[in-house]
Amino acid sequence: MSKPSDVSAFQQFATATATGRDMTKAAYVAVTCGVVAIVLLTVDPAYAALHHVIDALLWACLVYFVFEWVVRLRHAFRIDRRWAYTSSLRGIVDAASALAVPIALAADVTPKSAWLLGMFWVLKVVPGIRGLRQLRRVLVVESGPLLSVLVIFLMVLFMASVAEFFLERDIQPASFGSIPAALWWAVATLTTTGYGDVVPITPLGRIIAAAVMICGLGVFGLWAGILATGFAAETRRDNFLRTWEHVSKVPFFASLGPAAIADVTQILRTIDLPPRTTIIRKGETGDCMYFIASGEVEVDLPGKKVALGEGAFFGEMALLGNNLRSANITTTRVSQLLVLDLVDFRLLMARHPDLAETIDAEAKRRALENK
Repeated sequence: MSKPSDVSAFQQFATATATGRDMTKAAYVAVTCGVVAIVLLTVDPAYAALHHVIDALLWACLVYFVFEWVVRLRHAFRIDRRWAYTSSLRGIVDAASALAVPIALAADVTPKSAWLLGMFWVLKVVPGIRGLRQLRRVLVVESGPLLSVLVIFLMVLFMASVAEFFLERDIQPASFGSIPAALWWAVATLTTTGYGDVVPITPLGRIIAAAVMICGLGVFGLWAGILATGFAAETRRDNFLRTWEHVSKVPFFASLGPAAIADVTQILRTIDLPPRTTIIRKGETGDCMYFIASGEVEVDLPGKKVALGEGAFFGEMALLGNNLRSANITTTRVSQLLVLDLVDFRLLMARHPDLAETIDAEAKRRALENK
């Protein structure tokens, strides 16, 4: 009797594997187990004691990744997107994860060396990391400044190599006998790694080395500053878009034009609360009001409890003259609230009189109901 439900569950899993943008939990488990098995494979005592378990784990992970690749490839053929999938980063990683080890084993590579190609399995987590998508956008947006700093880096690298070759070639021919040899020193110095295996010994050579170190600090400082600024701008953009989406769902803001919604979005802040979280306590001094973007809250009034859902607001009485909270308010399920502070409330009401009238009318209506 359980066969239909088992088939249905398998079909749902296969569909999620084929169409889902993020990795499934099973894929995360397979990647984790595969990485652990590959590491243990290189530890001789551990492999000698557990080689049956490690081999079985590696083969199980490989079978899963082959299954995942076949399911996605089949889905791509069905929707006529086979070339888009196979040429994408995800398709290439899926193919490498499924085929690299079998091809190596078929080519008579030793099993221990062939299984090391399972390192491609780690790349499967890349599409699911949202921060990497954000990094990609930052790299695209800031590509001009980043490339400019890269050009400066390469220029300093080449000029330092030529200078040290000229100054040190006769004294240290093994280390600075050619520009390619001097490049190793220049890279280690400019990146401030400083291995110490190759060191200038002439006074002028050391002066140039000091200048290269300082240039290295400046170059990497520029790169860090560009990326940090880009990330900050991208984060503000994402937060703005998310808050815009929530604001547009609130009925009192839905009638506003795009410019007004943008104004409201910059004022409001978003908070996420779990169920049974007390937001307001009766008798406390209030300094903000709340709009429900999603979820539900319960207002504990004398003799009754009132539920407020998505689009409703509360706490406005504290901003309209009565600073003391008149009721306890608690979330009943996971909720996302938009918070409007007192100072921002006054600015918003001054800019949008119609919205002020609406909130004032609703506050008076609730005051009459609560009597």
